[in-house]
Amino acid sequence: MKTESPKHRGLWTTRLGFILAASGSAVGLGNIWKFPYIAGQNGGGAFVLVYLVCIFVVGLPIMLSEFVVGRNTQQSPVGAFQTLSPKTPWVGIGFIGVLAGFLILSFYGVVGGWTLAYIVKSISGSVDHFGSPKEAGDFFGQFIGHTWEIVFFHALFMVLCVLIVIKGVHGGIERACDVLMPTLVVILLVLMIRSLTLDGAMEGVRFYLYPDFSKLNPQVILIALGQAFFSLSLGMGCMITYGSYLSEKENLASSTIYVVIFDTLIALLMGMVIFPAVFAMNLEPTEGPSLVFIVLPAVFSQMPFGTLVSIIFFTLLAIAALTSGISLLEVVVAYFIDQRGWTRKQAVLIACTVIFLFGVPSGLSFGALGDFKIFGMTFFDNVDNITSNYLLPIGGMLTAIFVGWIWGPKAAKQEIEQNGVRFGWVGPWSFLVKYVTPVAVGFVFLAKFFK
Repeated sequence: MKTESPKHRGLWTTRLGFILAASGSAVGLGNIWKFPYIAGQNGGGAFVLVYLVCIFVVGLPIMLSEFVVGRNTQQSPVGAFQTLSPKTPWVGIGFIGVLAGFLILSFYGVVGGWTLAYIVKSISGSVDHFGSPKEAGDFFGQFIGHTWEIVFFHALFMVLCVLIVIKGVHGGIERACDVLMPTLVVILLVLMIRSLTLDGAMEGVRFYLYPDFSKLNPQVILIALGQAFFSLSLGMGCMITYGSYLSEKENLASSTIYVVIFDTLIALLMGMVIFPAVFAMNLEPTEGPSLVFIVLPAVFSQMPFGTLVSIIFFTLLAIAALTSGISLLEVVVAYFIDQRGWTRKQAVLIACTVIFLFGVPSGLSFGALGDFKIFGMTFFDNVDNITSNYLLPIGGMLTAIFVGWIWGPKAAKQEIEQNGVRFGWVGPWSFLVKYVTPVAVGFVFLAKFFK
């Protein structure tokens, strides 16, 4: 049962506002931080090609499914599945989404804090003097081991999320994304132009865009499929929640395509920033997770106007983290508003405080709690592992199964085709959501146990 009317919950006031907000949720550290190094580790152009196929075969059907479920019910993930399939275990999908949003934001806020800290360090000139990635790595290692600095920037990131989400759907999230997303694109284009004008940059472009199919193997395909799925913020309740704030007049099918294209373009543009710069400085593109916080500061230190580029880059990274962070917080907040009858202010302040406190051990996992291990992993790595490798694929796969087999494509089609909207590719979408997507995501999930 709904505790608030859709009007009281809030609605997106424009289609563009929704597309920018949903794109902001999808565009996060997965695009800016993770995609370039995964592409670099798995053959560049060949990986990118497989990634694009996976985005449209797996990611797009699940995203549309989540938007449809959200708008049809006008509820948070838990309320959505309670409405569509009351008193059945399927409501568990909703709880998976809320739990995933809670857990991801708890450590995502830590990394978001790192981005804010590196903006400050770039402005102060602390990160513009590295002669090698090793020096940058030593600096980063000291930084993430500094307890109070990490806690402070983690708290600052969470406060920024609160200041936006507490103002509601239109007054907070939509207005913020209307500014943040265009700013992100402009910064990306500026950085790309700077990278492409460096001597030796074209070697990076060739590596990135020229497919070397000899690099392809089943493992690379699985990695591409997993990255495509996770980069779109699927399985964590964000798209169901954002979809619940859509009016009936919006075209869900075309909006989904726009969000997927926007998210994918951001990831591709980021590659055009990273690889030309890395190759121009004769560094390796396969550096892994350290690429952003260790290799790139070393690149910026050797680049003309490197300090300015560093400030711009980490501002970009912080914006990407923030647009995803507010969507994750909104998932948890929407649950307490819809299912528990809390006010938005009460839900935001309590949820954010608890999430922040739960995230503190993740922030200390590289310093004070570095020796505290569970199953051989730090607290940070455990939370990341539980969400990325279990909750998200299970949530996404079950959503596809629910829409494809339980609720049914016919009901979904009726929801999509309101107010004269025509869903011309319902046949291919139904086939993908019923047969291809659940099998593909399930395969990725199971493959993790047979590495």
